[in-house]
Amino acid sequence: MSLQGEKTSIPGVWLFTPKVFGDSRGFFLQTYQTKLYAKAGLDRVFVQDNLSRSRRDTVRGLHYQLRHPQGKLVSVLRGAVLDVAVDIRRGSPTFGQFVVAELSEENRKQLFIPEGFAHGFRVLSDTADFFYKCTDFYAPGDEFGVRWDDPDIGIPWGDLSSPVVSPKDMGMSSLADIPPEHLPEYRE
Repeated sequence: MSLQGEKTSIPGVWLFTPKVFGDSRGFFLQTYQTKLYAKAGLDRVFVQDNLSRSRRDTVRGLHYQLRHPQGKLVSVLRGAVLDVAVDIRRGSPTFGQFVVAELSEENRKQLFIPEGFAHGFRVLSDTADFFYKCTDFYAPGDEFGVRWDDPDIGIPWGDLSSPVVSPKDMGMSSLADIPPEHLPEYRE
């Protein structure tokens, strides 16, 4: 088995393309295997898997946990999304910068978002099943977020005239308005 890992414009954010083995019956791929991913540059322990289903033009995020930061290996099992990782680490040389990747059931790409980043996505298909592995457990009292349409960040969400956004996500602050103590700290 082989795995192609690509560094992105922000160190620590990786785009992976698992090897797909297909024939007339369908296909097979490994969605995760510890040794293979470590060899490709991702050496993390994952403790929780999550799956969400969303409809077209749903925007989820930009979410993060502060005291229990989660690294996430994300992929799409059905449909397509525009996935976004934003560096929100105080003191980071790439603070406020983001990586955008289209993830779909066709391209089978995976994005790794390290701890200290805000994460979100927009559904591009009629529905999308979004799967993610996390390096720490979900901690309800540790939920924070950045407004998905923060003009200072300027994420290119595409033509999105009627976004479907939760009231909680609509109430998030812009990155500039988040108190420094509510942002993770950059560590080399």
